[in-house]
Amino acid sequence: MHAMLDLIGRSTPLLDQDIQHWDAQLQDKVRGSRFLVLGGAGSIGQAVTKEIFKRQPQKLHVVDISENNLVELVRDIRSGFGYIDGDFQTFALDIGSWQYDAFIEADGQYDYVLNLSALKHVRSEKDPYTLMRMVEVNILNTDKTLAQSIKAGVKKYFCVSTDKAANPVNMMGASKRIMEMFLMRRSLEIEISTARFANVAFSDGSLLHGFNQRLEKRQPIVAPNDITRYFVTPQEAGELCLMSCLLGENRDIFFPKLDSEQHLVSFADIAQRYLTQRGYTPWLCDSEQQARERAAGMAPGNLCWPCLFTGSDTTGEKPFEEFYTGTETLDMERFAQLGVIQNEPQFDGRQLDSFEAQVLLMQHRRQWDKPQMVSLFRQLLPEFGHEDNGKYLDGKM
Repeated sequence: MHAMLDLIGRSTPLLDQDIQHWDAQLQDKVRGSRFLVLGGAGSIGQAVTKEIFKRQPQKLHVVDISENNLVELVRDIRSGFGYIDGDFQTFALDIGSWQYDAFIEADGQYDYVLNLSALKHVRSEKDPYTLMRMVEVNILNTDKTLAQSIKAGVKKYFCVSTDKAANPVNMMGASKRIMEMFLMRRSLEIEISTARFANVAFSDGSLLHGFNQRLEKRQPIVAPNDITRYFVTPQEAGELCLMSCLLGENRDIFFPKLDSEQHLVSFADIAQRYLTQRGYTPWLCDSEQQARERAAGMAPGNLCWPCLFTGSDTTGEKPFEEFYTGTETLDMERFAQLGVIQNEPQFDGRQLDSFEAQVLLMQHRRQWDKPQMVSLFRQLLPEFGHEDNGKYLDGKM
């Protein structure tokens, strides 16, 4: 972990103080409880699953659509932690499917449901079809599994949000903000909590994870030089989610106390630190073509690695990150390293019903476009500052 912390500009783990202070209570809650983790084979889901597993739960079921990632999760847990007396099983299921519904109807007996499933990439809004899947996964499936949890008598439901839900400028962040509205409505029937947090360093599909792939494939390292982000490690993400689930009050949104002066770091800076850690000197290039040519011509043992650092000009990129808005009520005293947004159950049920009905009608007709989706989002988020300039990350190296 220390090598990763060095890359993201920190010397110590973020949540050590809170974990130590609350560990006895976390242990007690986990040991006597039954857990269902949805999306448990993704980067954050795996981290959460490990945090639960090592505290000896009575029951831990993990569901994910990725069969391969579930296999690796089990191998990782068996190799790192071994076994528990409780019931630990994984299920390769799509939570939007009828097979998952049958699974829930056959069992469904859990104290805590943690939903980590999400489409998390801004690039997923580039076409209307992937965008519709984002709405399905981030919003409709969340509400569906919430309704199932209520019916089954689940004690608490946790669902991961994102810092991009605060004053969203992209469709991914906006979908999570709308998801939070659906959570508020369900909070009248079941206790819910959530978390907004920073980029998870080296999570699957992230730019930092891509650095590993580029070195393995002997390809250039590319990163924006004008975008700064907050970062947490996968373990910190898992700890944050577990604390929100087990210690959060109804409608609480947890977020890490990260300081813009100390903890914001650019991707280009991380890229250079990353290469230095691995014994390379960044070899700055002026264009994609030059970077590709230099990578193709690298001799074995070469210690200069081609890099391209440019400004960002793609749709949906926010130049800075924030965890809360000026209108949200904060509790900054409950935890040492975590802040909490305290929410009242404010929502417009008719607008939420209308949103869902219009989405289902589009799906039934099998016809929609992105402008229609943006317009639909703005019915719930009038201040949604989304602008599509026609440039997406898939159009860059």
